[in-house]
Amino acid sequence: MKLSDTHVVIMGASSGIGAATAIAFARQGAQLVLGARGKEGLEDVARRCRQAGGQAEALVVDATDADAVAAFARRARSILGRIDLWYSNVGSGVIGKYAEVPMVDHRRVVETNLLTHMNDAHAVMPIFLEQDHGIWVNMISAGGFVAAPYAAAYSASKYGLRGFSEALRAELGKRPRIHVCDVYPTFVDSPGFSHAANYTGAKLSYPPGAVRPEKVADAIVELARHPRDTTALGAPAGLLRLGNFAAPNLLASGMNRFLDAWARKADRAPETRGALYEPPRGASGIHSGQRRLEQPQHNKALVVGVAALAAAVGVQLWRQRVK
Repeated sequence: MKLSDTHVVIMGASSGIGAATAIAFARQGAQLVLGARGKEGLEDVARRCRQAGGQAEALVVDATDADAVAAFARRARSILGRIDLWYSNVGSGVIGKYAEVPMVDHRRVVETNLLTHMNDAHAVMPIFLEQDHGIWVNMISAGGFVAAPYAAAYSASKYGLRGFSEALRAELGKRPRIHVCDVYPTFVDSPGFSHAANYTGAKLSYPPGAVRPEKVADAIVELARHPRDTTALGAPAGLLRLGNFAAPNLLASGMNRFLDAWARKADRAPETRGALYEPPRGASGIHSGQRRLEQPQHNKALVVGVAALAAAVGVQLWRQRVK
């Protein structure tokens, strides 16, 4: 497929990875329809897409409303003529010990991260089936393989997304021109933390080595050329997945101890619901602004070491079981 003739829909396009992906497709001359809750952020990204050489239409839509998403899909198809790739990128998070976070916020995270993607798929799959082609890109995260203490609802939603994709992919097994592509990045330097609800009392910050949104965007553009089931991004992503498979509780337990210590020592911050229920004011942009992208080798080695240790422990446990 020539990307200059690609017709793309991006949900969650007003900031972060969604915005970076929209601009990356625009640079290839693609035609885009962009969806999100925040009008100002959407219009900013659409303007940047046009400046980059693409065509972009911004449509405000609440992705938690299945009927609204279905209407959005029909309008997007009317604007574009067809839909070659649909990128489901809506997401949110709440940080805090599970019992200390209001249940209504946990529910909102699951609704935002899981049900919006299901709404997207339900809206676009009939279009793909009628066209007999299409690529659905499902943004998940490494959290779909490795549980995240202090983000239990996030973990539930991401594990659920992975299962949903696998089931949908199986149903479409006899339609070789329709693809379900999952993307699993580690931490990404986006405005995500500033949009998250925070009940820890501590200031949120990304660890060193966070992936640039543009790197994720480039991987999604590549899926338009060469669809594949699974794409993992971030140096330790594969090892984390292997380590968690081998010893599923070890990584989560170690992460919980680290977060307990972090929550005690980090700079203080007030509790906030972030952008869980309302879009942020103005344009949020692509990056977090924390500028901690270059990962020192000792930090990278630490993450890889923990994953490798989990894998080694898992192998040893397996050997003991089969003796």
